[in-house]
Amino acid sequence: MNDSSISSALRDAALNSKAWPYEEARKLLKRYPDGKPDGSPILFETGYGPSGLPHLGTFQEVARTEMVRHAFAELSDTPTKLIAFSDDMDGMRKVAENLPNRDMLAEHLDEPLCRVPNPFDTGHESFAAHNNAILCEFLDRFGFDYEFMASSECYHSGRFDDSLRLVLARYGKIMDVMLPTLGEERRATYSPVLPISPVSGKVLQVPVEVVDPADGLVRFVDPATDEAIEHCILGGQAKLQWKVDWALRWTALGVDYEMAGKDLIDSVTQSSKITRVLGAKPPEGFNYELFLDESGQKISKTRGNGVTIDEWLTYAPEESLSFYIYRDPKKAKQLSFGVIPKAVDEYHRFLGAYPEQPIEQRLPNPVHHVHAGTPPAPHMPISFALLLNLVGVASTDDKDLIWGFVRRYAPEASPESHPELDALIGHALAYFRDFVADTLERRAPDEREAAALRDLDQALAAMSGDADAETIQNAVFEIGKRHEFEPLRDWFKALYETLLGTSQGPRMGSFAALYGIDNVRKLIAGALAAAAD
Repeated sequence: MNDSSISSALRDAALNSKAWPYEEARKLLKRYPDGKPDGSPILFETGYGPSGLPHLGTFQEVARTEMVRHAFAELSDTPTKLIAFSDDMDGMRKVAENLPNRDMLAEHLDEPLCRVPNPFDTGHESFAAHNNAILCEFLDRFGFDYEFMASSECYHSGRFDDSLRLVLARYGKIMDVMLPTLGEERRATYSPVLPISPVSGKVLQVPVEVVDPADGLVRFVDPATDEAIEHCILGGQAKLQWKVDWALRWTALGVDYEMAGKDLIDSVTQSSKITRVLGAKPPEGFNYELFLDESGQKISKTRGNGVTIDEWLTYAPEESLSFYIYRDPKKAKQLSFGVIPKAVDEYHRFLGAYPEQPIEQRLPNPVHHVHAGTPPAPHMPISFALLLNLVGVASTDDKDLIWGFVRRYAPEASPESHPELDALIGHALAYFRDFVADTLERRAPDEREAAALRDLDQALAAMSGDADAETIQNAVFEIGKRHEFEPLRDWFKALYETLLGTSQGPRMGSFAALYGIDNVRKLIAGALAAAAD
């Protein structure tokens, strides 16, 4: 099959695939079957608030958006672009406790973030510029293909001016959209326009009267002087309330796709209505579910009740995080340290299946989207769960010692030939140290379990030292049946609890082949000794 026929087959399969990135991409294909009339790229957007640092929510939104973008590229030859947009015209509402120079920052409350002095010694001209630079470093770190755009530049350069004039010209209709969504007290003072005081430099939330839409003139009472003034909102002298601001951005930039969290469903609805008031078409997109902590509570960067990106990457590779983010975006999922080992092993299971799958099965395979259609060759001979058990029974933080066991199981592997495995061993050592070591507690076997363990010891003693995992697994299985464990999983649970100190564990044949038959017999001897005490 030549390249053109492969591409044709892939496109045909993508047109019918139920994988969520293709379902999203088909919305854009329906929107622009022949591309945009002016030939410009299909515009994807993600938003960022530069009052804080980029976090896992930032990563997941950009990663998922890029998955949709790639899916669209497999459906259409129309060019695309991703904008990472920073809302750096927002007023600084509070000073976070973890910031330096808090007293200085407190003097600039309610000023646009792009005008607040930088509290860090980084050479950036403002607080927003510092955080914007960190955002770009963050996105570059993960290899995202994007164009950075700042709200401050769009407002100050005049890029938003025509749309701002539209906002003033259709001010009443925008108020008709927004006022029913507000409480009585808020309705009395609400204005879609937030002028920036020419006296205090603060972003003002005051009632505004439209004077001249063409010239961008409004009238309001400036709290700095208690006097009514006429003020031009063009050229960065005002910003909009954020739902209206969102619609302004979609309109002025021509955004075609933007997703948002489930908590923003109402905001998307109002912003979409305002976009239509401004004469534009709202972007396509969907609302994803939020991540939950171990207690089922919404993860909040303020409360710090979730896993950060750097924490995940301490215990697992980046692709496992992208894999976890890909799965079931419209289903609330726990994001805690406990989900990491399963995510790692499921990623490698899907990666291992990919090369032999027909194209119809490849497209819903998560690794197709994690790796933008070109997953690496499978190269992981050992599961993360197996490594964790190995580290546990070896009671070591010595990577070289673990490699000694691994080479017995996979003689062709080495840190040089399998760098991903070498990194995974490091992750396993860290994860075991921080989350598993203190939870292990081997129990003594009961009488029936001890009898079965003695039989297993005799079976292992009769095997050669290089017996393969399947031979060992068959022996374990037969001994469990012989001693009438019903269900048979009770036998395996007994092995895990008496030999490994945990209620769940690996395939015992694979573990024994990795750890070594003589070493497993030592574990059995220890368990039998505990039963005799």
